[in-house]
Amino acid sequence: MHIMGIEAIYPKPNTSKSNPAHKLYSYLLRNLEINRPNQVWATDLTYLPMPWGFVYLAVILDWYSRKILSWRLLKSMDSDFCVDALEEAIYR
Repeated sequence: MHIMGIEAIYPKPNTSKSNPAHKLYSYLLRNLEINRPNQVWATDLTYLPMPWGFVYLAVILDWYSRKILSWRLLKSMDSDFCVDALEEAIYR
């Protein structure tokens, strides 16, 4: 699409613009060598547009193996489904 000079038309987020009032945290994994499973986990929370609204997806994954340890899908953004995904990942 970039070569053809076309782009999708939708509201684009301003996630690159930082708020000066927010505290900046240093990246603690910068010099860490990740060389074994369960050393570092990551989480992502995103939304998926549907014809009737949005569905929210929470994922817990292992950085070393890139394996999805747990995930949850819900119609409303509630912290309980994120905690459930984390508890399942810990249990497994």
